[in-house]
Amino acid sequence: MLALSRQHERVALTEIPPPRPERGEALVRVRMAGICNTDLEIIRGYMSFDGVLGHEFVGVVEACDDERWQGARVAGEINLACHSCSMCQRGYERHCPTRRVLGILGKDGAFAQYVTLPLCNLHRVPAALSDRAACFIEPIAACCEILEQVAVTPTDRVAVLGDGKLGSLAALTLQSRGAKPVLVGKHATKLARVQRFGVQTALAAELTPKTFDVVVEATGSPSGMKLATELVRPRGTIVLKSTYHGALTAEAAPWVIDELTIVGSRCGPFPPAIAALDAGTLLPDALIDDVFPLHEATRAIERAAEPSVLKVLLQMPA
Repeated sequence: MLALSRQHERVALTEIPPPRPERGEALVRVRMAGICNTDLEIIRGYMSFDGVLGHEFVGVVEACDDERWQGARVAGEINLACHSCSMCQRGYERHCPTRRVLGILGKDGAFAQYVTLPLCNLHRVPAALSDRAACFIEPIAACCEILEQVAVTPTDRVAVLGDGKLGSLAALTLQSRGAKPVLVGKHATKLARVQRFGVQTALAAELTPKTFDVVVEATGSPSGMKLATELVRPRGTIVLKSTYHGALTAEAAPWVIDELTIVGSRCGPFPPAIAALDAGTLLPDALIDDVFPLHEATRAIERAAEPSVLKVLLQMPA
């Protein structure tokens, strides 16, 4: 099959054998996949991952040992847990110490014609939901996780830092769940993309320091944490969403002096993400800049890395 892989710091489109599902797994023919900032950071060296890239996808189950899933159109959770350790027994499968992570850690990803995942990781995609929209299930689930971790009320002042792929989705998701976020960015064209949905936007220089109850840091840059610390009020909360290759250097004294809560936030629940997309409360199509066929995947990666671009999708061969 055709796949986009990273090997020894080099990214290339190659022909590799299709994966074989193990017991309890499904072989999924990928229909479409999304390129996110984490993929771009992995290419730069984040997580030191070698293998097939990609973790945002929609596909069709072609083979499995449970006929009820045969032919189902699905999206998949990306953490492959052992389901037997103490963390898994406590319901924290996403934090299983021996987990593999699709396209990120020890598990070939979805920038390929086929991928395998455990059946317990799969979620059926509603028939009315397009493949383009279904590619947003995983990142929207990650945005829903913010509200699983932090109680945000409609009266809270919330800032989302970063007008890129994740920040824009986070602002839209928070708004759809009753919050009133301000999306803070540097690019007028990107900010305009979410303004059309009624999201308030601002440049960092326009904001008053120490006035936000919750700050979601989704810049994808180490500098974002400094800005988050400046904007959050004493005893406020910073939700750290950014992933990037490189070290975070930050002054921790303000976290202690202002008694801040720092919350790391990663993957999230699929059901509310699917429900929001199916109900039409989230319309991510406006964030899509381009769709490339898989055989042009390297060009798609270059396009996704352009500063003005939000979302690029890969269309797999039929």
